[in-house]
Amino acid sequence: MFISNAYAQSAATPGLMDGNLMSFLPIIMMFVVLYFLMIRPQMKRQKEQKAMMDALAKNDEVITVGGILGKVTKVADGYVTVEIADNTEVVIQKSAVTMLLPKGTIKTV
Repeated sequence: MFISNAYAQSAATPGLMDGNLMSFLPIIMMFVVLYFLMIRPQMKRQKEQKAMMDALAKNDEVITVGGILGKVTKVADGYVTVEIADNTEVVIQKSAVTMLLPKGTIKTV
């Protein structure tokens, strides 16, 4: 009397599965757009930065993260010695080098 009858449901129609896939399509498209607009360019930039750090050599002119300009005098495994003025050298991590400048950019006074 208080318990209702339980009836079996009919089998799912093929159109219902297509509806579920179509409801996820906008989310899938957002991830694809996110990958091509944000993730892929960032990975490319990281790869270029790593190649630049690996290619650092003596007498290269660089800019550091702190904005210091200098000439590379010595390259070690994880560190670079940069001359920022006459007889003034600092040792920095390779990851602190942000940009490699063209030769002759830094004018000595």
